[in-house]
This record gives sequence, structure tokens and C-alpha cells, in this order.
Amino acid sequence: MANRLLDLPPLDLLRSLVAVGRCMSITLAAQDMCVTQSALSRQVQALEATLGYRVLVRGHRSVEFTPEGRRLFRHADAMLEQLGEVVASLRPERGHARQAVTISASIGVTALWILPRLNAFQQAAPHIDVRVAASNRFVDLEREQVDLSLRYCRPQDAPDGALRLFGEALVPVAHPSLLVDAIEDPAQRKRQVLLEFDDVSRPWLQWPAWLRSAGAGRAKPKGVLSFNQYDQVVQAALAGQGVALGRLELVRSLLEQGRLALASALPPTASDYGYWLLTCEALSADAAVVRDWICEEAAHSGGAPDARRAARRKARAAAG
Repeated sequence: MANRLLDLPPLDLLRSLVAVGRCMSITLAAQDMCVTQSALSRQVQALEATLGYRVLVRGHRSVEFTPEGRRLFRHADAMLEQLGEVVASLRPERGHARQAVTISASIGVTALWILPRLNAFQQAAPHIDVRVAASNRFVDLEREQVDLSLRYCRPQDAPDGALRLFGEALVPVAHPSLLVDAIEDPAQRKRQVLLEFDDVSRPWLQWPAWLRSAGAGRAKPKGVLSFNQYDQVVQAALAGQGVALGRLELVRSLLEQGRLALASALPPTASDYGYWLLTCEALSADAAVVRDWICEEAAHSGGAPDARRAARRKARAAAG
């Protein structure tokens, strides 16, 4: 049997691939890695030379995965995240540092739902340290020493004891300046770029499924931009790069702030998926406080947004 350890590329080269894949930008990844752009680019080229095939297609100020590169990234990203969590859990405590409460959630939920709320929690409970572990895989709370985990699944797949936080509904959203109010209208869609979540394992979160359910016809959009992380889809929408399929509870605050506007006249489309909170068996007093805070924040969610008119007013006022 071949020794697969000898067949693996160096860890540093895989780290470089994961860094680029998480940002989909060599420049931004180089900043995260504290190296120069040229050094990171050479690392990726060295990985390609080691593997014998290309993992990235480089364009003008952009990069895209090859099919082989996308598959390698998804596995390497999960494996390195797991390795990092194990290393962190084994690191000796320094002095008498307080034990942080660890929250695990997907990258999208972390960026769009947890982080915007975390500052208010820290101000309200400064005596509690929080550690956020963003990962798109399901973690084993006991084995990986995670206190709380937010999971996205159907009710029948939720583990025993999971608390339902909120359901999911889908709404097209865009920057108010685009003045899109009915992306299902072929005439509007022809003028817009659709921002796509590039995850074939979740087709219900992609545009073809939504357009079919909306009876939107076959008119093609002006273009399509695809991203491998959902928070990147929303960031592109905030930058006015196109229309995104918004997961309502993850973009609700952006709609309420007028930073995004509804891009459809149709009501939100319900999904049979939802968001659930799991807790470890021996929950500390601090972790219980964080749990209650998460549940309280989730309880504030609900109802269909009506941010379109306010967002339009802001856009017209800015233009005038």
C-alpha cells in the first residue's frame, strides 16, 4: 500500500490555497497571511507544480478555482480548520486567563448574524470572554470543546436537544442604488448581474430554483458572479455588484438599515431548513449567559421586511 503521507503536498502550500480560497483574492489573502502578494502567488504555483495540475485560473484582478482546485479547497479548508481547533484546544492556559465561551457556526452565519451582534453583547457582559470558531462543517461539541453551536438543517435532521432559533425564507436583495424592485421581471433581469452562491449541494439557495418557483421565464441576466462563501455573496450585493438571493434572517438587519433593499415584488419564499442551537452537556454559567443571549436575539427575528420604500427614498435623496 502506498504511503499517502508521502503523497501529500507541504502544509504551507495547502494553507496558501485555503487562504486564497476563503478570500477569492490573492491580494487579500496575502494580507491575512502577512506575506507579500508575490510570495503567496509563488506558493500557489509551487502547489500546482507539486500536484501536477492547476488549481486556480488567474484573470484580471480576479481568481477562480479550476474544478480540481475547488474540490481540493473544500476538503483542505475543513481539515485545516479542524486541525487548528485541536491545536488551540491543546494549548496550555496562560496564567489565570478566563475560560472563553466557544461558539461554532458556519462562515456565513458568523459573518452576517453573530459578529454584527457581538459588540453589544460584549458591552453588556464584559466579564465574559467569547471565542468564535467559524467553520462550515458540523463540529463535535464534546470532542472539540465547543460550548455552543449554530447549525443549519431541516427539523428532522436536528439533533436531540437542539433549540430552534428561527426558520429560513429567501428574498432577492440588492443595493438601493440599483433600483431593482422585481427581478422576476425578464426586462429587469436582463439588465442585472445575479450573485450566485456556488454550492451545488444546496440548490434551493441558488437562483435557478428561485426563478423556477417564481415562474420568472427564461430570460437570461446580464451576467452571473459566483462565490464559494455565502457572506461573499452579501458583500458583493452591498457593493452594488448585482442582485443576491438573500437568506432573510441573515440579511434582515441590512434591510432594516437601508443598506440593502428588496429586489422582488413577491413575498419571501419559505424553505424547510432552519437554524438550531446546540449546547454541550456540561454548560458553564458563562456559556448559559451566551446561550440566553443568542435565544433572545433570535426571538427578535420574524415577520416580512418592508424596507424597499425607505431604501428607495435614501437612494433618491443621495442622488438628489
